[in-house]
Amino acid sequence: MKAVIYEKYGPVDVLQIEEVPTPEPAADEILIKVRATAVTTADWRMRSLEMPGAMKILGRLMFGILGPKNKVLGTDVAGDVVKVGSSTTTFKVGDAVFGHIGKGGHAEFAVAKEKSAILPKPEALTYEKAAALPFGALCALVFLRDFAKVKEGHHILIIGASGNVGVYAVQIAKALGARVTAVASTPNADLVERLGADEFVDYKTTDLAFLSQKFDVIFDTFGSLSFKETQKILTDEGLFLPLNFSLGEAFVNLLTGWTRKKKMMTGVNGDRREDLSELVGLIQCGKLKPVVDKAYELEDIRSAHQHVEGRNRKGSVVVQINGT
Repeated sequence: MKAVIYEKYGPVDVLQIEEVPTPEPAADEILIKVRATAVTTADWRMRSLEMPGAMKILGRLMFGILGPKNKVLGTDVAGDVVKVGSSTTTFKVGDAVFGHIGKGGHAEFAVAKEKSAILPKPEALTYEKAAALPFGALCALVFLRDFAKVKEGHHILIIGASGNVGVYAVQIAKALGARVTAVASTPNADLVERLGADEFVDYKTTDLAFLSQKFDVIFDTFGSLSFKETQKILTDEGLFLPLNFSLGEAFVNLLTGWTRKKKMMTGVNGDRREDLSELVGLIQCGKLKPVVDKAYELEDIRSAHQHVEGRNRKGSVVVQINGT
């Protein structure tokens, strides 16, 4: 099978398409013929190790000190089950599935644990739209529902509202009953307003730290503000929820956070089947839709990575495989 291999960290040139053996599923795994896979911020950072400060050291400890332990990137896929392990009962050959498999998705075939965050693909979704959903939407759901505990009447500022996490954050915040002010560039205003944003702010022409409104939650998906810069625009017991932060900032917050009413919270979302199922429910009731910026062919994987690395996409970037 064809797979995108990277033997070392670096720019997009480290990505190579090679012929490798098709994996065999273990007893508790399924083999998926991949029809579409997402290229996410996680793929870019794992490939390049572009991370703030000491996070780069942590990245090497997690992904491989001398080089990547897992040679094939790709955490999110949609495709068809072509083989099941001997103890697998959830799926059968021929099932169309989608979800988060953890690794190995940038290939013609990939294995996934039966109990991972994988579900039958909704008939209403194409393979491309199904693959576009898990990374950004699972993050937005867990950060807003669980970390921020967003509820009816909250006013939320979403920075990077047109990005891979932001497009889902806008929709999920609205589904939770919040009022949403979306931050993006003016060319993306129509998109975020179609997704449900109540107000729009252009970060290129507005200093976010001096907005006239106050927010119960500031969800910064881009890394635009520091906690200090949020103080004037958070409510008295408001929460700053950044996706990008330094280890130093997190450490200082851990030491001093208990003394403040205004809080900063950092964390990492899990990838659970129950959460993916909740997202499917939101899709079925019309409150959530996947957003695909552009679909590439497997041969153009480097261009897909460059698109993600540019940090100006509208929603998700996907790669079509196996004749979608």
